[in-house]
This record gives sequence, C-alpha cells and structure tokens, in this order.
Amino acid sequence: MNHKPHRSAVLRCTALVLALGAVVTACGEEEGPHPLAGKPFDAAGHIAFNTPRGGAKADPDKPFEVTAKGKEARITDVTVVDHTGHHLDGELAADGSRWRSTAALSAGARYTAKVITESKEGAPGSRVHAFATSPAKRLLKIAFLPEEGTFGVGQPLVAELSHPVPDRAGRAVVERALKVESTPSVEGAWHWLNDDALHYRPKEYWPANSKVRIVNNLKGIKISHQLYGGTNKGASITIGDRMEAITDASSHWMTVFRNGEELTSIPITTGKPGFATRNGIKVVLGKEYFVRMRGSSVGIGGSEAYNLPVYYATRVTWSGEYVHAAPWSIDSHGYANVSHGCTGMSTSNAAWFYETFKEGDIVQVVNSIGEYMDPFGNGYGDWNLDWDEWREGSALVSGVRDGSKPDDAARLRPRI
Repeated sequence: MNHKPHRSAVLRCTALVLALGAVVTACGEEEGPHPLAGKPFDAAGHIAFNTPRGGAKADPDKPFEVTAKGKEARITDVTVVDHTGHHLDGELAADGSRWRSTAALSAGARYTAKVITESKEGAPGSRVHAFATSPAKRLLKIAFLPEEGTFGVGQPLVAELSHPVPDRAGRAVVERALKVESTPSVEGAWHWLNDDALHYRPKEYWPANSKVRIVNNLKGIKISHQLYGGTNKGASITIGDRMEAITDASSHWMTVFRNGEELTSIPITTGKPGFATRNGIKVVLGKEYFVRMRGSSVGIGGSEAYNLPVYYATRVTWSGEYVHAAPWSIDSHGYANVSHGCTGMSTSNAAWFYETFKEGDIVQVVNSIGEYMDPFGNGYGDWNLDWDEWREGSALVSGVRDGSKPDDAARLRPRI
C-alpha cells in the first residue's frame, strides 16, 4: 500500500535540497549538482587583453580588444568605463570569441574593463582588467573669444585652434565636444572658416540680457591620428541690451534702437562714390578714443590723401571702417556722402555713440552703392549669411565651407 509522505518529511527534504544544492525526484534520490550551486567559472586562463604587460600604457590610437582563448570559454558581455565615467563603445563577435572597441580611446586616461564569461558547460564567470593609455603626442588647444565680459547681441563666439583640423570627421569631433549653452536657450551652430578657426552664432541675434557659456569636453578625446584634445577650458559671457544702429547711406541718417525701441536719429555722412561704405550687418569690434587716420595706410594718395586726428572712433571692420567724429564735414551731415568709407557725425553725437555702444552691438548699413560686407576676413560679418548658409559650414550638417582668416596687417588700417 502506497502512503503519501508526511508534510514535515516533505519540508525536511526540501530543506535538504536547498542546503546541499541537489536536485531530487524523491527524498534521497539525487540527479547531480545544480549548475548554479558550483563555484563561478574561473576565466583567468582563458581571457586575454591586448594591452601591454607590466604596467606599460596602451596606445590610444589602437582599439582595445578582449579575446577568448581556445574553446573553454566564451565572452558574453564587456563593459569598459574610463575614470570620468564615460563608457567605451564596442562590438562583441557573434560566437563570443572577441570584443573590440569601436570608439576611440582617450589619451592619458584610466580604464576599467569588466568581462562577463561563460564556460562551455554554461557556468558563469567574470574578469576585471584595469589599464591606462599614454598621453597624446599632439594636443589641440583652443583659444576662445571673447573670454569674458558683457557684449552685444551680435557677438559671435570664436574658437581658434592650435593645430589644423582639415577632415570633416575630425571637425565633427570638435563640434560635438564644444557645447554652447545659453539662458534662455536658443538654436545655434558652429561654422568653420578654415582648418583652424570656427565661429558660433545663434539662428537669430542672442536674446538681450542672456547668459552664454562654452562647455569644452575635448580633453583627451581623439580628433585625428595622434591629435587629441588638450584642455577643458571653456568661456562665459553676458549679453547686454539689444543695441542696433541702422545707417541709411541714401538718406544720410542713422537711427539707433535699444531693445527694439527707437532712441534717436543722427545726421551722418558715409562713403562717397569710389569709396562707398559697405552694405550689410557689421558688429562693433572695439573702440578707440583717438586714432590717427592716414590715407597712405590704405593706399589712398594724391588729391584724396588725408592725415587727420580722429576722436570717438568705434571700429566695425579690421580694414579700418569706423563710426567716428568728423567735425571737418559737419555741413554734409544729413545731406551728402563725402567720407572715404567711414560713417562720420558730429563730435557730440560720436561721443554719445562711443559711450552707448559696446563690442558685439549691431551696425547695419543699408542703401549704399558699395559692396556687401564680407562674412569673414574683415570683422564679424557672420550675420550676412542666412541660416541655411550658416549651417552648411558645420561638419555636423553637410559639407564644410572654406574661408580665410583676417589679414593681420589689415587690422590697423583706418579709413575716414
């Protein structure tokens, strides 16, 4: 006669199973040890790394690899993290024989790799491997302009690189690492002028009284062969009121706005035929209380030669275009264009303009018979490109436009 086991006996059997890690079909009948009850698989002799031995540092230009030796083990997962907490992307072979990094290693960094393995019997295991990469042979340093202070709504951000970055892939790395944050937030993009200079501007002018910050995450990041980011130094600026001067060369008047509201209108004179003032949007580059302006510095001689002391000069191009006091032409202000390209006004109006406007403020010339302001090379003509044209200069959007840096010799050539 068969009898059901007593409940207490069943509980004792269950407890025995849990304690011994054995599987039974009936009390006392074992089928062998449970796979999870044994010791973890020791993969130390079955997993290899391609990093140097003896504490030598790994070459950051080479990928990091983990390999399963023989058929005793397979790799099921790999996690690699550097000392800053960034994960290194990689790819695991379908058969678990190898894991290889797909992203570039950082130079001068410390890494920890955790490798999860499985024996051929299915027992789990793991290995932890620490290594460091050697410092970069070439470091890309960046000088940001402006560095600090309060600027106008038209001020572009400038990044000047210590080494050229000619290829699009490297430029994309630089752009991704240079994050621009503003409060309030606005849409913006970097634009490459040439291999070692790029500008950033928003789609529209910066919001008045906003805060702008460049966050540089480039340190240690691979840009191209043996070229890595050198520092994480960024920059921060404040944007002031929206100051705009609209210079109408045909009416000979300048209208000044603050935050969209008209402040005043000023009678002016601009460039005469043959020396017409450039049309377009210009950005104040700096201010000089006194400038000695000579025609010979810009190749003007003969009957057009001049040598004049000029006061309250607000510069808008590197080649020497200013808004300044021109008391010698006071009778033409508001009536005729008689200058050699600058915008002239009375001394009192020039002093007011000088005191009111700051770097980054907007000076826009309309209705001149002159050419249009060059976007690059003669000041900050960035706003003379529409938004689609500007974005074409980003390596993250499409093809990269080439440009040229301002001629250093042209920076000090004043015109009147």
